[in-house]
Amino acid sequence: MIVGVDDKSLTENSAATNRTSLWGGRFAGGPSEALARLSVSVQFDWRLAPYDLAGSRAHARVLARAGLLDAEELGRVLAALDDLEAACASGEFRPTIDDEDVHTALERGMLERLGTLGGKLRAGRSRNDQVATDLRLYLRDHARGVAERLVELADALVEQAERHVDTPAPGMTHVQHAQPVTFGHWLLAHVQPLLRDLERLRDWDARTAISPLGAGALAGSSLPLDPVQVAKELGFTASAANSMDAVADRDFVAEFLFVTSLIGVHLSRLGEEVVLWTSQEFGWVELDDSFATGSSIMPQKKNADIAELARGKSGRLVGGLVAVLTMLKGLPLTYDRDMQEDKEPVFDAVDTLQLLLPALAGMISTMTVRVDRLAAAAPVGFTLATEVADWLVVKGVPFREAHEITGKLVALCVARDCALDEVSDEDLTLVSPHLDAGVRDVLSVRSALAARTTPGSTGPGPVADQLATAIDKLAGWRTWATEVVVPR
Repeated sequence: MIVGVDDKSLTENSAATNRTSLWGGRFAGGPSEALARLSVSVQFDWRLAPYDLAGSRAHARVLARAGLLDAEELGRVLAALDDLEAACASGEFRPTIDDEDVHTALERGMLERLGTLGGKLRAGRSRNDQVATDLRLYLRDHARGVAERLVELADALVEQAERHVDTPAPGMTHVQHAQPVTFGHWLLAHVQPLLRDLERLRDWDARTAISPLGAGALAGSSLPLDPVQVAKELGFTASAANSMDAVADRDFVAEFLFVTSLIGVHLSRLGEEVVLWTSQEFGWVELDDSFATGSSIMPQKKNADIAELARGKSGRLVGGLVAVLTMLKGLPLTYDRDMQEDKEPVFDAVDTLQLLLPALAGMISTMTVRVDRLAAAAPVGFTLATEVADWLVVKGVPFREAHEITGKLVALCVARDCALDEVSDEDLTLVSPHLDAGVRDVLSVRSALAARTTPGSTGPGPVADQLATAIDKLAGWRTWATEVVVPR
C-alpha cells in the first residue's frame, strides 16, 4: 500500500527537492507558481503509484526485448523499481509539489537510484498512455474490492432473509399497505439489485481490460515495442486497437461511475426503508446499539444514521458521474488537460463505497426484526382484498366484476370500521350474490402467502428457492471479487 499525501505534506517537502520535469526543453524558463499550483495533481494521483510501477516493469521488459536495454541494465532497472516501490509503501519516498504528478515523482525516484539510466524508461511512452493504463489498472483492482463489500452486504441480507422466510409483513405500493408478503421476500428484493450491480462490474471489467500502453502521446511509437505482450504482462486481455482512442477514451471512467452511482441509488433505497422500519410509526426493526447513534440533546433518541448516510452519499456518487460526463462531452481528440479531472471522482467513489458498504452490512446483520409487529401489520389496510377478488375469479367471475365487488366489500368495512373477515354471511351476500361464507378460507395472511407458489413470488416455497439461488450466485461472486488482476 502506498502512503498517501496531501497538500500540506507536499508544501513541506517541496523546498528540499530539486525539480524533476517531464517537459521543458522547449521553454526558456519554468512555469509560474500559479500555473504550477494549478497543474499539480500528485496530491490525488499518487495512489496510482503501484500501478505506474507495474506498468514500468512491463515497459522495461519490452524495451529490453527491443534491444533498447541490455540484460544488465534491465536487471538494475527492475531492482530499482522494486526498491522504489518498497520506499513508497513505507513512506520513505514521497512526492513533492515540484513533482507535478505521480509519473514525475516516480521518475525522480528512478533518477535518484540509477542516474541517467533511470531516464531510459521514458522511451516509447507518454504520460498520456501511462495515466490511461494506470487508471484502468487501479479501477480493475479496486472494482473487485467494491464487489467484495457488495457481497458482504448481500450476505447480511440473505442471512436475515433466511430467518424470515415465512414471517408475514405488509407489502407496500405508494407507501400504502398493499398485499401480504414475507419479510424474507422483501429482504431478498434488496439482494437482487446488488447481484445486478455485481454483474455490471464484471461486464465493465471485460470492457476495461484493454491496455493503452504503447499508444504513446497519441500516434504509437516508431520504436520496435510490443503492446500486445505488455498488455498480457499487465493482466489485460488485449492492447488498444487505435492509439488515438487509447489515450482519449474515458468511457471506462464514466461507466465505472455509472455503476457506482447505481450502487449508491440501491443503497439509498435500502437506507430509506431502514429509516421507515425503525421509526416509531413502523417499529418493525430495532437497530443494534453499535450501529445506531443518539442525540446530543434528546436522551431517548436512537437514530439510523448509517441508513441516512447511505441516502446522503448517493448524491456525491451521482455528482461524480455528472462531473465526468460534463467534462468529456466537448473534448476534441486526443488528450486534453481537462482529463485530469477524471481521477478524483472515481477515487472518491471507491473510497465512499469502501466506507459505506461495511457499515450497512453490519447494520443489517445485527438488526432485530420485530416479528410480532410485522405479523400484526400484515392484514391492516385490507391487504387481503385481492385474495377476495382472486377467489371470485376462481368461481368464474370476470376480474373486472370481481374487482368491483371487492371494492364494495371494502367500502362496507370502512363504513362499519371492521375487518374483511368480520363481515357477516348475510352482509356478504348483500354486497354480491357471488360472495358466501366460502370466501373466509382465503381471508388469512397465512393462506394468502401459502397460495403464492409461482417462481419469484412471496410464498415460503418460492422464497426458499430464491435464497438458494442467491447463495449460489454470491459464492461465485466471492471468488471473482478476490481474483488478482494486476500481476507484479
